[in-house]
Amino acid sequence: MNPTYSSDSRRHFLRQTGLGVALAAVAGPAAALPFTETTAAMQYDDQKKLGFAIVGLGKFAQEQMMPAFKDCKYARITALVSGSPDKAKKLAAEYGVDAKNIYNYRNFDSIKDNPAVDVVYIVLPVGLHAEYTIRAAKAGKHVLCEKPMANTEKDCQQMIDACQKAGKKLMIAYRAQYEPFNLEAIARIRKGELGKVMQITADHGRIVDPTGDQADTWRVQKKLAGGGSLMDLGIYSLNAARYLTGEEPVEVTALEMSDQADPRFKEVEDRIHFTLRFPSGILATCTSSYSTEGVKRYRVFGQKAWLDLDPATDYYEHKMVIGDKDGQQQPKIKEGNQFAAELDHMAECVLQNKTPKTPGEEGLKDIRLIMAIYEAARTGKKVKV
Repeated sequence: MNPTYSSDSRRHFLRQTGLGVALAAVAGPAAALPFTETTAAMQYDDQKKLGFAIVGLGKFAQEQMMPAFKDCKYARITALVSGSPDKAKKLAAEYGVDAKNIYNYRNFDSIKDNPAVDVVYIVLPVGLHAEYTIRAAKAGKHVLCEKPMANTEKDCQQMIDACQKAGKKLMIAYRAQYEPFNLEAIARIRKGELGKVMQITADHGRIVDPTGDQADTWRVQKKLAGGGSLMDLGIYSLNAARYLTGEEPVEVTALEMSDQADPRFKEVEDRIHFTLRFPSGILATCTSSYSTEGVKRYRVFGQKAWLDLDPATDYYEHKMVIGDKDGQQQPKIKEGNQFAAELDHMAECVLQNKTPKTPGEEGLKDIRLIMAIYEAARTGKKVKV
């Protein structure tokens, strides 16, 4: 998508794709979170926290991410951006956001004049990430952007360049890299508890239902989603293989299977099976699917032991099992609010002028690999990366 197209052309685009309906729909009540007890973070002075503008008030923003701000030490919601005035007003009242800090997609650029906003968090469909990241950077705001980073490598680079030119931070919201169980898995692998790692399997899937869930409307439209299950879910398997090994793949292979008679898969793919070969010889076998329910797991196989995380990338529940020749054990790890940890990390990077753990370059690496996987699936050949 051209990140500089006008507001009028954007409205036409949304009408053509149906996103206008999806963005305007008011999602159901926010899901109750398990992190409801009073925490030390709640005792912090809100006025000393960095202000975040939330761009896109869909299901994920309302039910998962926005409620997490209550557990943040350094971040708070100070502005909302939505195409639905009623939804924005309702959420502004719920989160204590001043009504003057409600924006729509046409007047978004005027956010540059609002000192209450330090960071813009983009929670829009993938096809709109580049436009709003670039506009936010030009408005002089730091950017936290949901993953996948953008539809193309070119868009990703434009986002990076825009933030660098503006002297602003750009972080991609890889929540699993801030989640306690995943961090524990990485630590144990690095300590050598599994011995030399030989292979990884990682699987992610869910049923996509654009007729029953408005949050899925844009996911089956290539202009908005960039692709199908690989972009939406396979990125978890891909990114996990990278952070678990601490290496970058050198070669990919892939196979795709989609039922062309299914209207969901007219523009995007259903299932992709892909393999990654790493420099050390580790092989990762990964899958993504829009027709299998509730799969979010990985297993790491070492010469001494294996480590299983299932669920691995859930919002609130995780389970780790480690097995070796003597049996299995389930380490006791405390669940944590990965969303709050992610938000606070972004705020700390701004406050302390540090580079985010998951900067724009991290997002670009995944999109580059995803494009290679699509090429391998299309050609049936190995693709060097």
